[in-house]
Amino acid sequence: MSGALEGIRVVEFANYVSGPYAGMLLGDLGADIIKVEEPTRGDPFRGWGRVEYSPTFGSVNRNKKSVTIDLKSPQGKSDARALIKTADVVIENFRAGTMDRLGLGFEAMRDENPKLVWCSITGFGSDGPYAMRPGYDTVGQAASGLLSLLTDISDPKPMGISLSDHLAGMTATNGILGALIARGRTGRGQLVETSLLESTLSFCGENAARFFENGKVPGRATRTHQAQVYAFTAADGKAFVVHLSSPTKFWEALTRVAGHPEWIEDPRYRSKELRGKNYDALNAALADVFRQNKREHWLQLLLEADVPSAPLNTFDDVFSDPQVQHLKMRIDVPHPKLGSVGYIRNGVRLSETPTHVKSCSPELGEHNEEILGPLRQSQD
Repeated sequence: MSGALEGIRVVEFANYVSGPYAGMLLGDLGADIIKVEEPTRGDPFRGWGRVEYSPTFGSVNRNKKSVTIDLKSPQGKSDARALIKTADVVIENFRAGTMDRLGLGFEAMRDENPKLVWCSITGFGSDGPYAMRPGYDTVGQAASGLLSLLTDISDPKPMGISLSDHLAGMTATNGILGALIARGRTGRGQLVETSLLESTLSFCGENAARFFENGKVPGRATRTHQAQVYAFTAADGKAFVVHLSSPTKFWEALTRVAGHPEWIEDPRYRSKELRGKNYDALNAALADVFRQNKREHWLQLLLEADVPSAPLNTFDDVFSDPQVQHLKMRIDVPHPKLGSVGYIRNGVRLSETPTHVKSCSPELGEHNEEILGPLRQSQD
């Protein structure tokens, strides 16, 4: 089956995560992705691994073709301009104004390609007091307030995943798809903009709405108390989580699993609001119970009682999990030097135009002759 975006050409002037992730998502949907890289070393993520293959680079650059262009040289600018003329979509994540200074920005190219959808991803936006600041993932997490919801402010720890980068890539993809739909009606392209700050802050809408309502600054514990979320360590040292949410039946079932049905009538826990107010006491009492036996014992009882719960899996647990295996989340793609490399498939399933991983990440400049050769010949 053909992909949903078959026939759409995307030219990607982007490094690291946010822009390449957006390009990869579009490529999974069937778009033709041409990644433009600096000639000597390419995307810096290529160096974050072995000589043969960088998993860091590979994780966001599958389904792409690589061409090398020196954007500072006359020939490079000519090549880039010719390539942009053929594009349906351009993705770039340079610092604000970089492409404009090269004479290759949206305003410079829109007259030559009126249907062009141009997506720009920056750290803080294309204008404003922070526009020229360098923006990397943890900076986006911190500036947006997201990190304050994930770590203890009194003992802060950075996160082990690039949340802001990936959120910016997802937000950009959403905007690009919307612009392509609009182009189908109007025949015109448009500028799509997002940033680490905007995309990450928009992700925090629930906590922001609560702050707007009551003026109280949320922290890591705010939602855990309200949603009745718990994490415990069992006797075997293995962790698991429980998420009661709103239905009373889950709370009542949890008390029976814990061997304390009398807690249902305990004046400290009689309502969801009281359980939130007395969260620390309840959490400590439950932790004492769950330390008395192994994790699998408790998870089985919780499952039988229909209490929302799960093991706190590490990745070795995840990929041996029967549901993950059933969903075929891991895919192995042929690699010219390593035989094959492993990826996580796209998280969405489409019945008529399924996503597909056709190829692993490309070698630097692997498609120069295929892509740039015909463009240069047409200019002669």
